[in-house]
Amino acid sequence: MRMRVAMMTREYPPEVYGGAGVHVTELVRHLGALATVDVHCMGAERPTATVYQPDPGLAGANAAITTLSADLRMAVGAAGADVVHSHTWYTGLAGHLAAQLHGVPHILTAHSLEPMRPWKAEQLGGGYRVSSWAERNAVEYADAVIAVSSGMAADVCSTYPRLDPDRVHVVRNGIDTESWYPVDDPYGPDSTLTALGIDPDRPIVAFVGRITRQKGVAHLVAAAHHFDPSIQLVLCAGAPDTPEIGAEIESSVAALSSARAGVHWVRDMLPLPRIREILTAASVFVCPSVYEPLGIVNLEAMACQTAVVASAVGGIPEVVRDTVTGLLVPYDPADTAAFERGLADAVNAVVADPATGAAMGKAGRDRAAAEFSWATIAEQTLEVYRSTLR
Repeated sequence: MRMRVAMMTREYPPEVYGGAGVHVTELVRHLGALATVDVHCMGAERPTATVYQPDPGLAGANAAITTLSADLRMAVGAAGADVVHSHTWYTGLAGHLAAQLHGVPHILTAHSLEPMRPWKAEQLGGGYRVSSWAERNAVEYADAVIAVSSGMAADVCSTYPRLDPDRVHVVRNGIDTESWYPVDDPYGPDSTLTALGIDPDRPIVAFVGRITRQKGVAHLVAAAHHFDPSIQLVLCAGAPDTPEIGAEIESSVAALSSARAGVHWVRDMLPLPRIREILTAASVFVCPSVYEPLGIVNLEAMACQTAVVASAVGGIPEVVRDTVTGLLVPYDPADTAAFERGLADAVNAVVADPATGAAMGKAGRDRAAAEFSWATIAEQTLEVYRSTLR
């Protein structure tokens, strides 16, 4: 009999803004060939999923509390599933309660860990303690925990020592290389690069991501003061976590722009074809994250055949092979100036040697296609489900 899966997520198309949302979208698409998947999500109504809203009686309450109220409804809605699979703390309580309520296994994918993101308290206030409790409860009682990298698996076990390590499985994130690929003419008349006034004869360093402490945008802007003068920086960065961090980046980018030419800041979330153009045209993609369980964005850049300079944190070294598909830069929170200078030195080194940069890009594309297939990831995920039913 075909297995029925209740997939629980905050994000689902068209409302996808982070790596967890990309993961769920692709997993559901490929898992559908192997099992019956019912998507339970939050946000706007859509025909492709069952959507849950917070209790209207909690309007104006802390966002963490309103999220948990939607989780209660989601748990009830999962009736009839053979397994429930939750993603991020946003749906961890729903998965835990659904497992208890309906007597089915709860599988949890750990995309990040709240205790390793203390800056979230800046955004959530007291809700950060609530989200941390929800995550801990879900992880410690889950029948299986999927970590998106070996580094993430180690973090899960060290952060939650009450969890039996035998319940932790590594299933990496993936990339759809039919959607992410190098385009033939990134400087076409209707391209984003042309609209931005990018000079096709000067190298481009690109960043794509949200403005959060985790993504290290401030470190990249600081490092850019040391980029070779020929380099153009295309910063696709928006959706700041808080007004305060948004203002900080606004000020730092303004200071960078006054110090050097070729700084282009795109604040709107661009559609995939536009990002593909930017990544293809870039000599280097930079990922300055201070915490990253895996980093799908690095796979996207690699699939577009672009060399990557990234921080050597979390699961990134499992994706970016140092000196092969790009360069890794050590990150020490006690010496961020050295990290920023290291980013600049690595970027300058790749730009100064276009042949090596091109070879890294080609190796990255080959690695993304060969080792990060979503079809394989769906099969591995299904095997984790089966292991909880034996």
